[in-house]
Amino acid sequence: MTSLADVLDSSTKEGVLYEKLEGGRVRCYACGHRCLILDGLRGICKVRFNEGGVLRVPTGYVTALNCDPTEKKPFFHVLPGSQTLTFGMLGCDFHCPYCQNWLSSQALRDPAAGTGAMRVGAEEMVALAGRHGARLIGSSYNEPLITAEWAVEVFRLARPQGLRTLFVSNGNATREALEYLRPWLDCYKIDLKSMSQKNYRLLGGRLENVLDTIRMVREMGFWTEVVTLVVPGWNDSEGELREAARFLVSVSPDIPWHVTAFHKNYKMTGPANTSAATLLRAAAIGREEGVRFVYAGNLPGSVGPHENTYCPQCGTLLVERYGYHIAQYKLEPGGRCPSCSAVIPGVWD
Repeated sequence: MTSLADVLDSSTKEGVLYEKLEGGRVRCYACGHRCLILDGLRGICKVRFNEGGVLRVPTGYVTALNCDPTEKKPFFHVLPGSQTLTFGMLGCDFHCPYCQNWLSSQALRDPAAGTGAMRVGAEEMVALAGRHGARLIGSSYNEPLITAEWAVEVFRLARPQGLRTLFVSNGNATREALEYLRPWLDCYKIDLKSMSQKNYRLLGGRLENVLDTIRMVREMGFWTEVVTLVVPGWNDSEGELREAARFLVSVSPDIPWHVTAFHKNYKMTGPANTSAATLLRAAAIGREEGVRFVYAGNLPGSVGPHENTYCPQCGTLLVERYGYHIAQYKLEPGGRCPSCSAVIPGVWD
């Protein structure tokens, strides 16, 4: 019987983000694990593998392909009201117990997971974005870093068609991967899942890698937004939320911070679903610590003004939202406030 791994291994090409070592070994540097992979073995992500001293990486398929509101990613400072053609593949370098997309991200790790793959070409993807009126194309649903070569293949064709490009990532990156992506990738959303090293070990990662990635993407000029899924009893203490906010301000107070609601899923069913009150408390902490743009998500209509964008200089309402719907858009060309002419950081019309 043909396994899912066998099917996926037929949709591969030689990778870029690796180096060849003695004895047929390879060192992958698509993500922060920097896996040393012996011939015939796979990296932690399960989709990058060593075949005869050559690193094979995924290409030419998707497991999810949807045209979504850009706010759903979430990006609130990127072309509000636009659509993003969003694609995903299989595999992940983390194993988060609350993953919303575990059927695809854990497909080669968890026997209960698994979903089909659909072969598609980069040209077809870009054409599909055009037909649906999308203004962006992005890699999401699983961790895009581990399929970075495929993303670049798509983005190289998307950019000349006027499409912006984006990643929705766990932030476990390397400088080599970011330098490879930078000519083709515009916007980078990072999950800052916790400020606890212990919590990150549970997820299969290291806090330091994610903090370094946030610093690097800002330094390298990607438009950056950060999301923290607030899980009651796990990462919602005042101390941890303040530490996260202070870190972001130390990088740049202009990085939008989304504090979003946890809903029981996959293997994490013990904590209660996040309440609106908890999100409002997290948003207040962010503002107190100097984050200029704090948003509360996943509970539309229950978080007051925290779905909207306001001018940090004069307080004017600039973008009014309800969930993914844009009710009002008042920014002037160049992202200027209509009241005081302050330039609001972001990717605007």
